Amino acid sequence: MLFNFWNLNMKKNLSVTIIQSELIWEDPEANRQLFTKKLNAISGATDLVILPEMFTTGFTMNAASLAEPNDGPTLKWMQDHAETLESAITGSVIIEENGQYYNRLFFVLPDRSYDVYDKKHTFTLAGEHKVYTSGSDKLLVNYHGWKICPLICYDLRFPVWARNTEDYDLLLFVANWPEKRITAWDVLLQARAIENMCYCIGVNRTGVDGNGHGYIGHSAAFDVLGKKVSRANSEAEFTETIELDSKHLFQTRKKLQFLSDRDRFSLA
Repeated sequence: MLFNFWNLNMKKNLSVTIIQSELIWEDPEANRQLFTKKLNAISGATDLVILPEMFTTGFTMNAASLAEPNDGPTLKWMQDHAETLESAITGSVIIEENGQYYNRLFFVLPDRSYDVYDKKHTFTLAGEHKVYTSGSDKLLVNYHGWKICPLICYDLRFPVWARNTEDYDLLLFVANWPEKRITAWDVLLQARAIENMCYCIGVNRTGVDGNGHGYIGHSAAFDVLGKKVSRANSEAEFTETIELDSKHLFQTRKKLQFLSDRDRFSLA
């Protein structure tokens, strides 16, 4: 079966805002205030705003003290800002549901509706698997004609999970990816774009967390051929809005039909 190109030709370009920021350790209200200022400072219209992983707390295992219910204050905060900006907003938060904790990504639309994705690959090196329940389902969001697949941090290391079997157009990762392994982040983001013939965006944090781990960002966006299309200083806090070119996506996939030759198999 050939890859379905023709719907791509009907898309508008997608404007995406990356917010790379320090995070205040384990202080949800302070982080919401911090990101309110950054959201209010966005100049011009944007279709989608991407925040880091666990953007209200930093990457902490202290879920028992910091978890919110699914309909807690951070989701309402995201809904309010999505409605005001007339833009989708995404990022992950610590959620408690049915007695279990999740590293849960919210993808909130301007009409306040939302989808969720629970991190599949919990980070065993930090003991995340002992605290948080792993998700089991990928999320595909249809937004402005774009099919978007949002994933979280450690998921980046697992290409089979990210594999483009759903004909998505944009793969994105929200993260707290440490400085000591930043080379892997850089290489794998670019690889995911190339192998899946999609735009790929990774949004990471900066600063030092409460465990002494340092972060230097390197948030970036790559096009279908792996060319970097973001321009901001990659190791400092920044807010950058970039435009994803639907024509580039359509024409490249039509000319180079690599996805039509992908291997056929199912995950067990």
